[in-house]
Amino acid sequence: MWPWEHLVVGYLLYTLYTHARGNGSPTTLAVLVLVLATQMPDLIDKPLAWGLGVLPSGRSFAHSLLFALPAIVAVTVAGVLARVPRIAPAFALGYLSHLAGDVAYPFLVDGDVVLGFLLWPLVPASDSDPPDGLPHLQELVADFLGFLLTPRGTTYLLFEGGLLAFALLVWVWDGMPGVRPVIDAVFPRSRPDGR
Repeated sequence: MWPWEHLVVGYLLYTLYTHARGNGSPTTLAVLVLVLATQMPDLIDKPLAWGLGVLPSGRSFAHSLLFALPAIVAVTVAGVLARVPRIAPAFALGYLSHLAGDVAYPFLVDGDVVLGFLLWPLVPASDSDPPDGLPHLQELVADFLGFLLTPRGTTYLLFEGGLLAFALLVWVWDGMPGVRPVIDAVFPRSRPDGR
């Protein structure tokens, strides 16, 4: 999945969770944690695999449940100790939705079921990722653009556009958490007394 897809899916799951629990809209801190969590597996694995050649794949170490589950426990404990418990579900849903998305995406696009990376290093990772990141990223973008020109790609693009638009509307309805404090700081609301 692409970074924006991980973010959209994670945000929609988290806002559904907060509203279902009766907590209202997501808080700014929780959304910032969610943003980080939805990107974290790629932020760790891609540079270590594609740039440094330390990992065998861009989906190995941080994409493994053997890393993810202890990370979720650590963030949960940190949230409880810091008295900000709402970050725990934001982190967990963001991180786990990333992993689920990386399972779903190849299945939806190519019909491939890829699960091995979830148990790396117990299950060896594919070592097909080249260690040179930029050319590999260019190849991925070119392949994706080629896919978009196919009939399945057109359907995918329409679905993707609808999902992004829906997520944007939900985020605005939620009060734009994560960005609202910046907007309020740059454009302070006038007080009732006119000042």
